[in-house]
Amino acid sequence: MKSKNIIPLVLVAFITFIAAMQEQSKIPGGISIAIKAGNAAELSKYMNSTIELLLLEKEDFYKKNVAEVILKDFFNVYHTKDFTIRHQGAKNDAQYAIGNLKTDKGDFRVYFLLKKVDQELLIHQIRIESDNGK
Repeated sequence: MKSKNIIPLVLVAFITFIAAMQEQSKIPGGISIAIKAGNAAELSKYMNSTIELLLLEKEDFYKKNVAEVILKDFFNVYHTKDFTIRHQGAKNDAQYAIGNLKTDKGDFRVYFLLKKVDQELLIHQIRIESDNGK
């Protein structure tokens, strides 16, 4: 009789654990919203003080405010139509996401790497590359 009562408890505990693990690997929704809107200023709120930016031909480490200007210029040239996160995950204190950005001048693949800084999840790397494979 007692073993019948334990199975549902173990099942509930397992489901709760899986749900908690999936929640931990969620990229903050504001990041997707900012990219979908082409809003570099809003996106910069999620950036670390220095980030690695790999954007078409530009590749370097930039201060947050410089990265914001570079992304603003990108969004001014490539007006966003849609952005969708296709895959995300986590390992240790780092999280990542891969998404598809549709613009009026073509499609791009976007990669993010976020790490915890003082218990806050911040972008440490953004990579935007042309997605001509379609």
